[in-house]
Amino acid sequence: MSEAVDKSKVIAEYKTHDSDTGSSEVQIALLTARISHLTDHLRTHRKDFHSRRGLIHMTNRRRKLLSYLKRQDLQKYEEIIKSLGLRR
Repeated sequence: MSEAVDKSKVIAEYKTHDSDTGSSEVQIALLTARISHLTDHLRTHRKDFHSRRGLIHMTNRRRKLLSYLKRQDLQKYEEIIKSLGLRR
């Protein structure tokens, strides 16, 4: 994991219960934090294609988790989209 992303803060903000570290909401929030960090990295290092491949992998994984959450609980999906500012 990247040092720039403070996992404990993200988990504390999006967890659904006390021992929650792996729910869809937490995973989506962590991936979003990592994606934004990596996007900033790629703005300065334009030719870093290995990191770009990892970014594409993370965005695809987040998309799959979001579609799963949308199927399971539409209200939670809309809340997390709004809180993370993903869709317009």
